[in-house]
Amino acid sequence: MTEDGACAVAHGEVPVDSESRTLVAVFASPVAEHLLRYGRDLGFRAVLVDPDPERAAAAGAASEVPELGPDADVVVTDHHRAELGPVLRDVLARDVRWVGVMGNPRHPGPHVAALRELGVPDEQIARVHRPIGLNIGSRTPVEIAIATLAGLVADRNGKPGGFEF
Repeated sequence: MTEDGACAVAHGEVPVDSESRTLVAVFASPVAEHLLRYGRDLGFRAVLVDPDPERAAAAGAASEVPELGPDADVVVTDHHRAELGPVLRDVLARDVRWVGVMGNPRHPGPHVAALRELGVPDEQIARVHRPIGLNIGSRTPVEIAIATLAGLVADRNGKPGGFEF
């Protein structure tokens, strides 16, 4: 057995102390698929939410935001959907650990206007992170998912990681 505890975990010599965590991907998309697949490998309880009943049924997703607590990280995987504002409003009404919306940092986030139209206070809107993930130049759905998960792990572990662009 190695003397370094981190090495022992990396070599599979001791089990990882996995806290209860929930990863919620909002909107069925290729990014959400990869995000939840790899999130499970990282010990997250994976939940997919899509407010469109047909899309939810096709993807095996919940059609409403479930009850969530302070162990939940919520990632909105499509910022073009009409349901963006209502879904984020519902998420922000819960005591979740972290909320982020994917999107290009060079473009204004449409979630701000959508939430203001719904009367969500600015201090709640400020809880929404955008952009999200490590700044690795992600282009494909799998790259975006990996960058997002790496950023969530860094944030959860109190490391600077790379939410800075």
